[in-house]
Amino acid sequence: MLDPLTLDQLRILVAVAETGSFSAAARKLGRVQSAISQSVQALERALRTSLFERDGKVPRLSDAGRILLDDARKLIRDVDALKARADSIADNVEPELALAVDALFPNEVLVASLRALAAVYPSLPVTVFTEGIGGSEQRLREGAARLGILTLSQRLADDWETEFLVRIPLVPVVASDHPLAAGRGPLSCKALRPYIQLVLTDRAPVAANGRTAVSARTWRFADRGTKLEFLLAGFGWTSMPLPVALRHVEAGRLAILDVPEIADAGAELHIVHERGRPPGKAGRWLFEELRQRVRKCAGPQRPPARDAA
Repeated sequence: MLDPLTLDQLRILVAVAETGSFSAAARKLGRVQSAISQSVQALERALRTSLFERDGKVPRLSDAGRILLDDARKLIRDVDALKARADSIADNVEPELALAVDALFPNEVLVASLRALAAVYPSLPVTVFTEGIGGSEQRLREGAARLGILTLSQRLADDWETEFLVRIPLVPVVASDHPLAAGRGPLSCKALRPYIQLVLTDRAPVAANGRTAVSARTWRFADRGTKLEFLLAGFGWTSMPLPVALRHVEAGRLAILDVPEIADAGAELHIVHERGRPPGKAGRWLFEELRQRVRKCAGPQRPPARDAA
């Protein structure tokens, strides 16, 4: 048995309610008034309730009509979203985008790029995991994310494809009122050893940003936001992506340390996805957007240190 309730009837109900009369709804929808009246009557029969009070010059929504109008609008929005999603899939846009991003990637670039993505693909559901070191790679291996932007702690197995994205310069920094900030001239790593080093936690018991810890004492943090709070409070020093550090240096909150031994520090970030499952149209668009934005703020690039293929 066919369902007597149709989407067209719901759209007509909404049009009558919004325009205030059957005749105005007919003009808006390009129909004759009799067709509008018949559709509303058919909807009332299907729902077994009266939607309008007809005792005046213009129909007024009944109590039941006001309640069911909200449900009708929600159903119409859901159907429109379903059609938009189907159109996107037919156009080779992935049904959803799940992305795991290393904590070293500049957050302002990620936010700006995702805002642009939402404007171009407004119906695309997006899940973003921003992880500590090693966390993004684990999200990929677990299948929680399909695409990743991460540092490679080791060469991935052959079932993963990688593409070099950007090298982020890392600089040692401390709060502007930290004792290390008062020093003059270059510092050695030996001079840093007595002071606490703040690092993002890794899945493995190594060190900050994929390198061996410099200081004798390290405090580890699961997320970059908490680490930044402790850094600004003067608890210790850390290596920070240069684009992020500069904002705080210019505001007078942080000072960059001159440590020639680690002056060339940097983190290479790669785009990673499962072999044979490349990103769809939206994923490719996002990666190109990210590439352009992040390289502007990261500065001149040199060739990657390893073969990323």
